[in-house]
Amino acid sequence: MNDDFAGTDALAALSARMDRTNELLQRMLAEVAKTPSTHAIFVDAGYLYAAAGRLVAGTEDRRAFDLDAEGLIEALIDRARTIFADSRLLRVYWYDGARRRIHTAEQQSIAELPDVKVRLGNLNANNQQKGVDSLIRSDLESLARHRAISDASLIGGDEDLVSAVEAAQGYGARVHLWGIEAPEGRNQAEPLLWEVDSQRTFDLEFFKPYVSRRTAASYEASAGARPTREDVRFVGAQIAAQWLGARGREALADLLPGHPYLPGPVDQDLLVEAEGLLQYSLRGQADLRRALRDGFWGHLQAQY
Repeated sequence: MNDDFAGTDALAALSARMDRTNELLQRMLAEVAKTPSTHAIFVDAGYLYAAAGRLVAGTEDRRAFDLDAEGLIEALIDRARTIFADSRLLRVYWYDGARRRIHTAEQQSIAELPDVKVRLGNLNANNQQKGVDSLIRSDLESLARHRAISDASLIGGDEDLVSAVEAAQGYGARVHLWGIEAPEGRNQAEPLLWEVDSQRTFDLEFFKPYVSRRTAASYEASAGARPTREDVRFVGAQIAAQWLGARGREALADLLPGHPYLPGPVDQDLLVEAEGLLQYSLRGQADLRRALRDGFWGHLQAQY
């Protein structure tokens, strides 16, 4: 009889432990369900400059064209927000090369942008990047291992990135390859295309607003006196007032949740309108572009 009681007690204890385990699992699953997905964008700048320059300006030589990195990064963030609708952005990782890993003025201005992390490899004597692929792999693997991201958008084309993709996928992250339209053939390695979870290609129309070939005319456009940040901020507020008057408060309510980012079309219209009013090119002028957006947002937020 005592043995029967002992057996009953053991079963009751086991049942209680199982109930407790199930309760803990249910709580954990509930917490996971409440945790938003997170994505990050990884940009191999060497690939981006070469492919976008060739597509828009007809050359891979960085000295021959200007890239509005700030505007392009915001456009990429905006596109990611659409693709990963139920996810939040961790940050944009921008990988480039520099002599002795010392930031250029352009790289420093990119590093100062919100939600952007610049990581530098080296440049050899032939201006070839060294160490960039290993940096991408290290970040992708680490973020996936620590469950910091669920999705990674990778802008690159080198076959050496295959190991980075495999490492991230091994920890459960999904890797999405974003490419740039090639005028002919392909500019991304086939093994990389085979390995990723999805592929997406951005075309000429996407990049045209952010890449411009350097010509005598473009230098003349910027030959006037450089406006102050306050001048540009005032123009941003002016344009915001016109924008609000034309579209109404309903459009403002749709725009505010994206602060501090503007949708690509709105940002491009703002830039073009401001350059017309200022009679000065803001391409490549990261500090003035920020002042322009500050003025635009400042006016809109004051009206809400």
